[in-house]
Amino acid sequence: MENLDRDAVEETSRPEESASELALRPDSLKDFVGQSRVKEQIGLLLKAAKERGSSADHILLSGPPGLGKTTLAMIVAAEMGTPIRVTSGPAITHAGDLASILSSLVEGEILFLDEIHRLARPAEELLYMAMEDFRVDVVVGKGPGATAIPLTLPHFTLVGATTRSGLLPAPLRDRFGFTAHLDFYDADEISAIVRRSADLLDVQIDQDSIAELGRRSRGTPRIANRLLRRVRDYAQIHNAGGIDFSTTAQALRIYEVDDGGLDRLDRAILSALIERFNGGPVGLTTLAMAVGEERETVESVAEPFLVRSGFILRSPRGRIATPQAWNHLGKTPPPSTPGLFDIER
Repeated sequence: MENLDRDAVEETSRPEESASELALRPDSLKDFVGQSRVKEQIGLLLKAAKERGSSADHILLSGPPGLGKTTLAMIVAAEMGTPIRVTSGPAITHAGDLASILSSLVEGEILFLDEIHRLARPAEELLYMAMEDFRVDVVVGKGPGATAIPLTLPHFTLVGATTRSGLLPAPLRDRFGFTAHLDFYDADEISAIVRRSADLLDVQIDQDSIAELGRRSRGTPRIANRLLRRVRDYAQIHNAGGIDFSTTAQALRIYEVDDGGLDRLDRAILSALIERFNGGPVGLTTLAMAVGEERETVESVAEPFLVRSGFILRSPRGRIATPQAWNHLGKTPPPSTPGLFDIER
């Protein structure tokens, strides 16, 4: 079975799906649905920069995967009418890698650095000077004979994206002129995104199906678009023509997305908490081992939604399943199951 939410984070979709997802991305702020306050702030920043005829301040976007950080970076470049260079923190392993990228930028270009919190420390320290003074010192040679050659850089705008803003060192975070946190979308916003994507994909879908996809998409546009494509596939194979509520429900059942928007990994985490550890508390590392996933996957991918939806509570002693989690799995919570205000902070 395809695990839709894992694809959303690990970016392991097929090439044709990547192209399809790119086609669904809005290319201007006015077409970007949701995040109204962030849109207003970025719009003001870009308009002021264009009126001054200068590059925009560096921008830091944080928030869970799939909420539109990459899309907003693309929009910044489109609104400024400048090219964009895309890379990621894990791809830059040496300061020389970053120096090579920075020295090849043109005036006003946008450098989009995804997962910036995973940047190697030497490259991170090189970035401080590049962001602030638009220059870097390239070290030639080693040991006592090493020479630092100053290299002036064109004025550029760095757009950094991170799912773990708390891991960013303060000196790097403080060098961004504007920081924004993207929140999960509400049901109406997700429904509007599904409707727009269906129109772009030329998919006939009724309003009940749009609402159902919006409800099960965990407040995440990327997941909503992928669910829409999977439902489209089901309707195509079963000659259903247009997509109605029954078709949508059957397709989502096949792809293991339940009524609450939980997928296989989410249910595995809740099952492990309840069936193996009697509801917790249990440490994150132990919980990750119990479901056969990496600690970071559980913490960054599944946990934000489970906590936000009230299925899991975090405490100093570990993760705890709430009565809502027990009920969701069809089990009766024990009398000692803690409530929201019973957790030791």
